Amino acid sequence: MSLSLAACAPATGGWTEGGAEAGYVSGDRSVTTWDAADRSDPVELAGTDFAGAAVDVADWRGDVVVLNTWYASCPPCRAEAPDLAALAADYADDDVHLLGINSTDDPGAAQAFERTFAVGYPSVHDVDGAAIASLQGVVPVQAVPTTVVLDRRGRVAARVLGLADGSTLRALVDELLDEPA
Repeated sequence: MSLSLAACAPATGGWTEGGAEAGYVSGDRSVTTWDAADRSDPVELAGTDFAGAAVDVADWRGDVVVLNTWYASCPPCRAEAPDLAALAADYADDDVHLLGINSTDDPGAAQAFERTFAVGYPSVHDVDGAAIASLQGVVPVQAVPTTVVLDRRGRVAARVLGLADGSTLRALVDELLDEPA
């Protein structure tokens, strides 16, 4: 399977700050889920966040992990950022971790985005594409943003292609929290 990223790109007019489509090419917001019996091996994804700290999803085995690709000037990324920040805060004590993956921005732009949207979870500075490559062959990541939800064993359980709805993400996370460990 070949992995490609179709980055958000304005066709004519772009998105509004609220995330409404206005001629913007991005993911179709489709949600794909995998039954526990159909999930592949655990995802091995590690990197360095924008503050310089090492991050490894293997450290979160036993917990649900939400991965989200983004970059600072991506309007749908900006539109979903408050929902992701709220999800991280609301589930912080429930064995749920969020991790951003950003292969576009320099640290200054990424950290400004994180401050603007009160993002309280780390994002991997993926300039070499290693984080996205770790998903290759496991789950298609064909647009930015894309959100991938890992079960407690680190296996891909769901993917949202494009702008993720907060209530959809919460439902996916809740289902995985209810699964046996």
